[in-house]
Amino acid sequence: MEAPVAAAIRLPESSQQRAQARWSRFGRYALALVACVLLAAGGTYAWRAWFGQSAANVALLTAVAQRGNLEDSITATGTLQPKDFVDVGTQVSGQLKKLHVEVGAVVTAGQLLAEIDPSVYQAKVDGDRAQLLNQKSQLADKQAQLALAELQLTRQKNLMRENATTADALQSAEAAWQSAQAQVGSIRAQMQQTESTLRGDEANLGYTKIYAPIAGTVVSQAAKQGQTLNANQQAPIVMRIADLSTMTVQAQVSEADVPKLRVGMDVYFTTLGGDNRRFYGKLRQIPPTPTVVNNVVLYDALFDVANPDQVLMTQMTAQVFFVASSAKDAVLVPLAALRPVASKGRARGPRGAGERASGIDARTQFAGGAALVSVLGADGSVADREVKVGVMNRVSAQIVSGLEPGEKVVIGTRAPAAAAKAQTGSALVPSAAKGGGRP
Repeated sequence: MEAPVAAAIRLPESSQQRAQARWSRFGRYALALVACVLLAAGGTYAWRAWFGQSAANVALLTAVAQRGNLEDSITATGTLQPKDFVDVGTQVSGQLKKLHVEVGAVVTAGQLLAEIDPSVYQAKVDGDRAQLLNQKSQLADKQAQLALAELQLTRQKNLMRENATTADALQSAEAAWQSAQAQVGSIRAQMQQTESTLRGDEANLGYTKIYAPIAGTVVSQAAKQGQTLNANQQAPIVMRIADLSTMTVQAQVSEADVPKLRVGMDVYFTTLGGDNRRFYGKLRQIPPTPTVVNNVVLYDALFDVANPDQVLMTQMTAQVFFVASSAKDAVLVPLAALRPVASKGRARGPRGAGERASGIDARTQFAGGAALVSVLGADGSVADREVKVGVMNRVSAQIVSGLEPGEKVVIGTRAPAAAAKAQTGSALVPSAAKGGGRP
Protein backbone atom coordinates (compact mmCIF):
# COMPACT_ATOMS: atom_id res chain seq x y z
CA MET A 1 0.00 0.00 0.00
CA GLU A 2 2.96 2.28 0.40
CA ALA A 3 3.76 2.50 -3.32
CA PRO A 4 0.34 3.85 -4.42
CA VAL A 5 0.42 6.42 -1.63
CA ALA A 6 3.76 7.68 -2.79
CA ALA A 7 2.49 7.97 -6.33
CA ALA A 8 -0.53 9.88 -5.15
CA ILE A 9 1.67 12.27 -3.28
CA ARG A 10 4.06 12.89 -6.29
CA LEU A 11 1.22 13.72 -8.71
CA PRO A 12 0.47 17.26 -7.37
CA GLU A 13 4.13 18.20 -7.50
CA SER A 14 4.23 17.45 -11.25
CA SER A 15 1.16 19.68 -11.92
CA GLN A 16 2.71 22.54 -10.02
CA GLN A 17 5.83 22.30 -12.08
CA ARG A 18 3.85 22.31 -15.27
CA ALA A 19 1.91 25.39 -14.12
CA GLN A 20 5.09 27.17 -13.20
CA ALA A 21 6.53 26.39 -16.62
CA ARG A 22 3.45 27.83 -18.31
CA TRP A 23 3.67 31.05 -16.30
CA SER A 24 7.37 31.29 -17.06
CA ARG A 25 6.73 31.07 -20.82
CA PHE A 26 3.92 33.70 -20.57
CA GLY A 27 6.23 36.07 -18.70
CA ARG A 28 8.88 35.77 -21.33
CA TYR A 29 6.31 36.54 -24.04
CA ALA A 30 5.05 39.55 -22.08
CA LEU A 31 8.54 40.86 -21.53
CA ALA A 32 9.31 40.48 -25.23
CA LEU A 33 6.12 42.35 -26.16
CA VAL A 34 6.90 45.17 -23.72
CA ALA A 35 10.42 45.38 -25.10
CA CYS A 36 9.07 45.65 -28.65
CA VAL A 37 6.68 48.41 -27.63
CA LEU A 38 9.46 50.28 -25.88
CA LEU A 39 11.76 49.92 -28.88
CA ALA A 40 9.04 51.21 -31.22
CA ALA A 41 8.37 54.16 -28.97
CA GLY A 42 12.05 54.91 -28.69
CA GLY A 43 12.51 54.72 -32.45
CA THR A 44 9.60 57.07 -33.01
CA TYR A 45 10.98 59.54 -30.49
CA ALA A 46 14.45 59.34 -32.00
CA TRP A 47 13.10 59.90 -35.52
CA ARG A 48 11.16 62.91 -34.38
CA ALA A 49 14.15 64.20 -32.47
CA TRP A 50 16.43 63.79 -35.48
CA PHE A 51 14.16 64.84 -38.33
CA GLY A 52 11.07 66.40 -36.82
CA GLN A 53 12.47 69.93 -36.65
CA SER A 54 13.80 69.67 -40.19
CA ALA A 55 10.41 68.52 -41.42
CA ALA A 56 8.78 71.46 -39.66
CA ASN A 57 11.16 73.91 -41.28
CA VAL A 58 11.56 72.21 -44.63
CA ALA A 59 8.72 74.40 -46.05
CA LEU A 60 10.68 77.63 -45.35
CA LEU A 61 12.83 79.33 -47.98
CA THR A 62 15.90 80.94 -46.47
CA ALA A 63 18.81 83.12 -47.56
CA VAL A 64 22.17 83.77 -45.93
CA ALA A 65 23.11 87.33 -44.99
CA GLN A 66 26.30 88.17 -46.85
CA ARG A 67 28.65 91.10 -47.28
CA GLY A 68 28.76 92.93 -50.58
CA ASN A 69 28.26 96.22 -52.40
CA LEU A 70 24.81 97.66 -53.06
CA GLU A 71 23.45 100.61 -54.98
CA ASP A 72 20.02 102.02 -55.70
CA SER A 73 20.02 103.47 -59.21
CA ILE A 74 17.69 104.87 -61.86
CA THR A 75 18.34 103.45 -65.31
CA ALA A 76 17.92 105.18 -68.65
CA THR A 77 19.15 105.03 -72.23
CA GLY A 78 21.10 107.87 -73.80
CA THR A 79 23.28 108.93 -76.69
CA LEU A 80 26.72 110.51 -76.81
CA GLN A 81 27.45 113.92 -78.30
CA PRO A 82 30.56 116.12 -78.16
CA LYS A 83 30.23 118.79 -75.51
CA ASP A 84 31.75 121.48 -77.77
CA PHE A 85 31.18 121.39 -81.52
CA VAL A 86 30.71 123.90 -84.35
CA ASP A 87 28.92 123.51 -87.67
CA VAL A 88 31.25 125.28 -90.07
CA GLY A 89 29.37 126.96 -92.94
CA THR A 90 29.96 129.56 -95.62
CA GLN A 91 28.73 133.14 -95.66
CA VAL A 92 29.11 133.61 -99.42
CA SER A 93 27.79 131.72 -102.42
CA GLY A 94 29.98 130.07 -104.97
CA GLN A 95 31.68 126.90 -106.03
CA LEU A 96 33.56 124.95 -103.36
CA LYS A 97 36.92 125.11 -105.07
CA LYS A 98 39.12 123.25 -102.59
CA LEU A 99 38.73 121.12 -99.42
CA HIS A 100 41.92 120.97 -97.38
CA VAL A 101 40.78 118.44 -94.73
CA GLU A 102 38.83 115.19 -94.60
CA VAL A 103 36.55 113.55 -92.07
CA GLY A 104 38.58 112.43 -89.06
CA ALA A 105 41.27 115.06 -89.48
CA VAL A 106 42.44 116.83 -86.34
CA VAL A 107 42.61 120.60 -86.87
CA THR A 108 43.74 123.60 -84.87
CA ALA A 109 41.94 126.89 -84.43
CA GLY A 110 42.54 129.18 -87.43
CA GLN A 111 43.58 126.38 -89.78
CA LEU A 112 42.44 126.72 -93.43
CA LEU A 113 39.69 124.19 -94.11
CA ALA A 114 38.23 125.03 -97.52
CA GLU A 115 38.17 127.64 -100.29
CA ILE A 116 35.34 128.98 -102.43
CA ASP A 117 36.03 130.36 -105.92
CA PRO A 118 36.94 134.03 -105.22
CA SER A 119 36.76 135.36 -108.81
CA VAL A 120 33.49 137.29 -108.47
CA TYR A 121 34.38 138.76 -105.08
CA GLN A 122 37.89 139.69 -106.18
CA ALA A 123 36.40 141.55 -109.16
CA LYS A 124 34.09 143.51 -106.87
CA VAL A 125 36.97 144.48 -104.65
CA ASP A 126 39.05 145.58 -107.63
CA GLY A 127 36.11 147.68 -108.94
CA ASP A 128 35.62 149.33 -105.56
CA ARG A 129 39.29 150.21 -105.33
CA ALA A 130 39.28 151.70 -108.86
CA GLN A 131 36.20 153.78 -108.06
CA LEU A 132 37.80 154.99 -104.89
CA LEU A 133 40.89 156.11 -106.83
CA ASN A 134 38.65 157.99 -109.26
CA GLN A 135 36.87 159.74 -106.45
CA LYS A 136 40.15 160.72 -104.87
CA SER A 137 41.13 162.35 -108.15
CA GLN A 138 37.81 164.18 -108.30
CA LEU A 139 38.33 165.33 -104.75
CA ALA A 140 41.71 166.81 -105.63
CA ASP A 141 40.12 168.67 -108.56
CA LYS A 142 37.31 170.02 -106.42
CA GLN A 143 39.73 171.07 -103.72
CA ALA A 144 41.74 173.03 -106.34
CA GLN A 145 38.55 174.74 -107.55
CA LEU A 146 37.68 175.54 -103.96
CA ALA A 147 41.10 177.14 -103.41
CA LEU A 148 40.65 179.25 -106.57
CA ALA A 149 37.15 180.33 -105.52
CA GLU A 150 38.46 181.31 -102.12
CA LEU A 151 41.21 183.50 -103.70
CA GLN A 152 38.69 185.17 -106.00
CA LEU A 153 36.39 185.88 -103.10
CA THR A 154 39.23 187.43 -101.10
CA ARG A 155 40.19 189.67 -104.08
CA GLN A 156 36.60 190.86 -104.53
CA LYS A 157 36.34 191.73 -100.85
CA ASN A 158 39.55 193.79 -101.01
CA LEU A 159 38.34 195.61 -104.12
CA MET A 160 34.99 196.27 -102.50
CA ARG A 161 36.68 198.09 -99.63
CA GLU A 162 38.25 200.46 -102.19
CA ASN A 163 35.02 200.68 -104.21
CA ALA A 164 36.93 199.18 -107.15
CA THR A 165 34.36 196.46 -107.92
CA THR A 166 30.65 195.94 -107.95
CA ALA A 167 28.42 194.17 -105.49
CA ASP A 168 27.35 191.76 -108.20
CA ALA A 169 30.96 190.61 -108.77
CA LEU A 170 31.41 190.08 -105.02
CA GLN A 171 28.23 188.01 -104.79
CA SER A 172 29.27 185.86 -107.73
CA ALA A 173 32.64 185.17 -106.06
CA GLU A 174 30.91 184.16 -102.84
CA ALA A 175 28.53 181.81 -104.69
CA ALA A 176 31.42 180.19 -106.57
CA TRP A 177 33.30 179.59 -103.28
CA GLN A 178 30.26 178.02 -101.60
CA SER A 179 29.64 175.78 -104.62
CA ALA A 180 33.26 174.58 -104.56
CA GLN A 181 32.91 173.70 -100.85
CA ALA A 182 29.75 171.72 -101.52
CA GLN A 183 31.39 169.79 -104.33
CA VAL A 184 34.32 168.89 -102.13
CA GLY A 185 31.91 167.61 -99.42
CA SER A 186 29.97 165.59 -102.01
CA ILE A 187 33.10 163.88 -103.28
CA ARG A 188 34.19 163.05 -99.74
CA ALA A 189 30.77 161.48 -99.02
CA GLN A 190 31.01 159.40 -102.18
CA MET A 191 34.45 158.26 -101.12
CA GLN A 192 33.13 157.16 -97.70
CA GLN A 193 30.39 155.16 -99.41
CA THR A 194 32.89 153.54 -101.75
CA GLU A 195 35.20 152.72 -98.86
CA SER A 196 32.30 151.08 -97.00
CA THR A 197 31.41 149.02 -100.07
CA LEU A 198 35.06 148.08 -100.42
CA ARG A 199 35.23 146.85 -96.83
CA GLY A 200 32.13 144.69 -97.37
CA ASP A 201 33.45 143.24 -100.59
CA GLU A 202 36.85 142.61 -99.00
CA ALA A 203 35.07 140.78 -96.16
CA ASN A 204 33.16 138.63 -98.65
CA LEU A 205 36.42 137.94 -100.43
CA GLY A 206 37.88 136.83 -97.11
CA TYR A 207 34.88 134.56 -96.53
CA THR A 208 35.86 132.58 -99.59
CA LYS A 209 38.54 131.04 -97.35
CA ILE A 210 37.01 129.03 -94.50
CA TYR A 211 39.06 128.66 -91.31
CA ALA A 212 38.56 126.43 -88.27
CA PRO A 213 36.82 128.38 -85.46
CA ILE A 214 37.93 125.90 -82.77
CA ALA A 215 40.45 123.11 -82.39
CA GLY A 216 39.03 119.62 -82.70
CA THR A 217 38.24 116.78 -85.07
CA VAL A 218 36.31 116.91 -88.33
CA VAL A 219 33.43 114.55 -87.50
CA SER A 220 31.26 115.10 -90.59
CA GLN A 221 31.36 116.73 -94.02
CA ALA A 222 28.18 117.98 -95.69
CA ALA A 223 29.59 119.48 -98.91
CA LYS A 224 31.76 118.04 -101.64
CA GLN A 225 34.60 119.66 -103.52
CA GLY A 226 33.25 121.27 -106.69
CA GLN A 227 29.75 121.71 -105.27
CA THR A 228 28.03 125.08 -105.71
CA LEU A 229 26.84 126.58 -102.44
CA ASN A 230 24.01 129.12 -102.18
CA ALA A 231 24.20 131.34 -99.12
CA ASN A 232 21.43 133.76 -100.08
CA GLN A 233 18.81 132.26 -97.73
CA GLN A 234 20.86 130.39 -95.13
CA ALA A 235 24.45 129.50 -94.51
CA PRO A 236 25.23 126.10 -96.07
CA ILE A 237 27.02 123.68 -93.71
CA VAL A 238 30.34 122.50 -95.07
CA MET A 239 31.55 120.37 -92.14
CA ARG A 240 31.32 119.89 -88.37
CA ILE A 241 34.27 120.23 -86.03
CA ALA A 242 33.98 118.76 -82.53
CA ASP A 243 36.18 118.65 -79.47
CA LEU A 244 36.10 114.93 -78.60
CA SER A 245 38.12 115.28 -75.40
CA THR A 246 34.88 115.79 -73.45
CA MET A 247 31.62 114.08 -74.37
CA THR A 248 28.08 114.85 -73.22
CA VAL A 249 25.59 112.07 -72.54
CA GLN A 250 21.98 112.94 -73.28
CA ALA A 251 19.89 110.42 -71.33
CA GLN A 252 16.11 110.23 -71.61
CA VAL A 253 14.45 109.66 -68.22
CA SER A 254 10.78 108.87 -67.71
CA GLU A 255 8.66 111.42 -65.88
CA ALA A 256 8.17 108.95 -63.00
CA ASP A 257 11.93 108.82 -62.32
CA VAL A 258 12.75 112.50 -62.84
CA PRO A 259 11.84 113.51 -59.23
CA LYS A 260 14.51 111.07 -58.00
CA LEU A 261 17.26 112.89 -59.89
CA ARG A 262 19.25 115.79 -58.52
CA VAL A 263 21.97 117.92 -60.08
CA GLY A 264 25.42 116.78 -58.94
CA MET A 265 24.50 113.14 -58.26
CA ASP A 266 26.90 110.40 -59.37
CA VAL A 267 26.17 108.71 -62.66
CA TYR A 268 27.91 106.13 -64.82
CA PHE A 269 27.21 104.37 -68.08
CA THR A 270 28.32 101.53 -70.31
CA THR A 271 28.35 101.27 -74.10
CA LEU A 272 27.47 98.47 -76.47
CA GLY A 273 30.55 96.37 -77.06
CA GLY A 274 32.45 98.23 -74.38
CA ASP A 275 33.30 95.10 -72.33
CA ASN A 276 31.24 96.48 -69.42
CA ARG A 277 33.72 99.32 -68.95
CA ARG A 278 32.16 102.06 -66.86
CA PHE A 279 32.48 105.78 -67.52
CA TYR A 280 31.70 108.10 -64.61
CA GLY A 281 30.39 111.64 -64.32
CA LYS A 282 27.98 113.89 -62.43
CA LEU A 283 24.54 115.07 -63.50
CA ARG A 284 24.89 118.59 -64.90
CA GLN A 285 21.47 119.68 -66.13
CA ILE A 286 17.84 118.62 -66.57
CA PRO A 287 16.21 120.87 -69.21
CA PRO A 288 12.59 121.66 -68.28
CA THR A 289 11.10 120.92 -71.71
CA PRO A 290 10.31 117.21 -72.27
CA THR A 291 10.24 115.09 -75.38
CA VAL A 292 7.07 113.11 -76.10
CA VAL A 293 7.64 109.79 -77.87
CA ASN A 294 4.56 107.63 -78.55
CA ASN A 295 2.65 109.46 -75.80
CA VAL A 296 5.50 108.79 -73.34
CA VAL A 297 6.93 111.89 -71.64
CA LEU A 298 10.73 111.80 -71.41
CA TYR A 299 13.09 114.39 -69.95
CA ASP A 300 16.70 114.86 -71.00
CA ALA A 301 19.35 114.48 -68.31
CA LEU A 302 22.78 115.80 -69.33
CA PHE A 303 26.19 115.01 -67.89
CA ASP A 304 29.76 115.21 -69.18
CA VAL A 305 32.51 112.59 -69.21
CA ALA A 306 36.19 112.91 -70.02
CA ASN A 307 37.32 111.14 -73.19
CA PRO A 308 41.12 111.47 -73.28
CA ASP A 309 41.70 108.32 -75.33
CA GLN A 310 38.68 109.13 -77.57
CA VAL A 311 37.14 105.65 -77.34
CA LEU A 312 33.74 107.34 -77.05
CA MET A 313 32.28 108.47 -80.35
CA THR A 314 29.36 110.53 -81.54
CA GLN A 315 25.90 108.90 -81.48
CA MET A 316 27.02 105.91 -79.38
CA THR A 317 24.27 104.33 -77.29
CA ALA A 318 24.79 104.47 -73.53
CA GLN A 319 23.10 102.45 -70.77
CA VAL A 320 22.98 105.04 -67.99
CA PHE A 321 22.73 104.48 -64.22
CA PHE A 322 21.98 107.43 -61.93
CA VAL A 323 23.17 106.43 -58.44
CA ALA A 324 20.60 107.54 -55.87
CA SER A 325 22.44 105.84 -52.96
CA SER A 326 25.09 103.16 -52.44
CA ALA A 327 26.79 101.09 -49.73
CA LYS A 328 30.18 99.37 -49.76
CA ASP A 329 31.03 96.12 -47.91
CA ALA A 330 27.58 96.05 -46.30
CA VAL A 331 25.53 93.20 -44.80
CA LEU A 332 22.95 92.35 -47.46
CA VAL A 333 19.73 90.31 -47.43
CA PRO A 334 17.03 89.86 -50.08
CA LEU A 335 14.33 92.50 -49.96
CA ALA A 336 11.76 89.71 -49.55
CA ALA A 337 13.11 89.02 -46.05
CA LEU A 338 11.90 92.38 -44.67
CA ARG A 339 8.57 92.83 -42.90
CA PRO A 340 7.10 95.98 -41.37
CA VAL A 341 7.37 96.57 -37.64
CA ALA A 342 3.97 96.50 -35.89
CA SER A 343 2.85 99.83 -34.48
CA LYS A 344 1.88 100.30 -30.82
CA GLY A 345 -1.33 98.66 -29.83
CA ARG A 346 -1.31 96.49 -32.94
CA ALA A 347 -0.33 92.87 -32.89
CA ARG A 348 2.25 91.57 -35.26
CA GLY A 349 1.00 89.48 -38.09
CA PRO A 350 1.90 85.82 -38.54
CA ARG A 351 5.50 85.00 -39.22
CA GLY A 352 6.42 85.02 -42.89
CA ALA A 353 8.45 86.98 -45.37
CA GLY A 354 7.07 89.50 -47.77
CA GLU A 355 4.25 90.72 -45.53
CA ARG A 356 4.00 94.20 -47.01
CA ALA A 357 1.10 96.32 -48.01
CA SER A 358 -0.01 95.57 -51.53
CA GLY A 359 1.10 98.11 -54.13
CA ILE A 360 3.61 99.86 -51.84
CA ASP A 361 7.25 99.98 -52.86
CA ALA A 362 9.37 98.35 -50.16
CA ARG A 363 11.92 101.14 -50.46
CA THR A 364 9.18 103.57 -49.47
CA GLN A 365 7.73 101.37 -46.74
CA PHE A 366 11.08 100.84 -45.01
CA ALA A 367 12.43 104.33 -45.66
CA GLY A 368 12.33 104.98 -41.90
CA GLY A 369 14.96 102.30 -41.38
CA ALA A 370 13.06 99.87 -39.10
CA ALA A 371 12.06 96.40 -40.25
CA LEU A 372 11.56 92.83 -39.01
CA VAL A 373 13.32 89.71 -40.26
CA SER A 374 12.73 86.07 -39.32
CA VAL A 375 16.06 84.47 -38.37
CA LEU A 376 16.55 80.69 -38.56
CA GLY A 377 18.63 79.47 -35.63
CA ALA A 378 21.18 76.64 -35.59
CA ASP A 379 18.65 74.40 -33.80
CA GLY A 380 16.03 75.01 -36.48
CA SER A 381 13.97 77.50 -34.48
CA VAL A 382 12.69 80.69 -36.10
CA ALA A 383 12.68 84.00 -34.23
CA ASP A 384 11.64 87.51 -35.25
CA ARG A 385 14.31 90.19 -34.94
CA GLU A 386 14.12 93.94 -35.48
CA VAL A 387 16.85 95.36 -37.70
CA LYS A 388 17.88 98.75 -39.05
CA VAL A 389 17.75 99.04 -42.85
CA GLY A 390 19.98 101.27 -44.96
CA VAL A 391 20.28 101.35 -48.76
CA MET A 392 17.70 99.37 -50.73
CA ASN A 393 17.09 98.53 -54.35
CA ARG A 394 14.54 96.33 -56.07
CA VAL A 395 16.32 93.13 -55.01
CA SER A 396 18.41 93.57 -51.87
CA ALA A 397 18.61 95.64 -48.70
CA GLN A 398 21.48 96.76 -46.49
CA ILE A 399 21.21 95.77 -42.83
CA VAL A 400 22.95 98.44 -40.79
CA SER A 401 22.49 96.70 -37.44
CA GLY A 402 20.68 93.71 -35.94
CA LEU A 403 22.04 90.96 -38.19
CA GLU A 404 25.43 89.39 -38.73
CA PRO A 405 26.89 87.89 -41.92
CA GLY A 406 26.24 84.16 -42.15
CA GLU A 407 22.89 84.19 -40.37
CA LYS A 408 19.92 82.73 -42.25
CA VAL A 409 16.74 84.73 -42.78
CA VAL A 410 13.38 83.50 -44.01
CA ILE A 411 12.39 84.89 -47.40
CA GLY A 412 9.28 82.80 -48.10
CA THR A 413 7.71 79.35 -48.12
CA ARG A 414 7.68 76.50 -50.61
CA ALA A 415 4.54 75.29 -52.34
CA PRO A 416 2.84 72.33 -50.57
CA ALA A 417 3.96 69.83 -53.21
CA ALA A 418 7.53 71.03 -53.02
CA ALA A 419 7.43 70.94 -49.21
CA ALA A 420 6.11 67.34 -49.18
CA LYS A 421 8.80 66.29 -51.62
CA ALA A 422 11.44 67.97 -49.48
CA GLN A 423 10.15 66.14 -46.36
CA THR A 424 10.25 62.78 -48.15
CA GLY A 425 13.75 63.43 -49.31
CA SER A 426 14.80 64.44 -45.78
CA ALA A 427 13.41 61.19 -44.33
CA LEU A 428 14.89 58.90 -46.93
CA VAL A 429 18.38 60.29 -47.12
CA PRO A 430 19.47 59.33 -43.52
CA SER A 431 17.93 55.81 -43.86
CA ALA A 432 19.80 55.16 -47.07
CA ALA A 433 22.95 56.54 -45.53
CA LYS A 434 22.63 54.22 -42.49
CA GLY A 435 22.05 51.21 -44.71
CA GLY A 436 24.98 52.09 -46.89
CA GLY A 437 22.75 52.40 -49.97
CA ARG A 438 22.64 55.16 -52.56
CA PRO A 439 20.52 58.17 -51.51
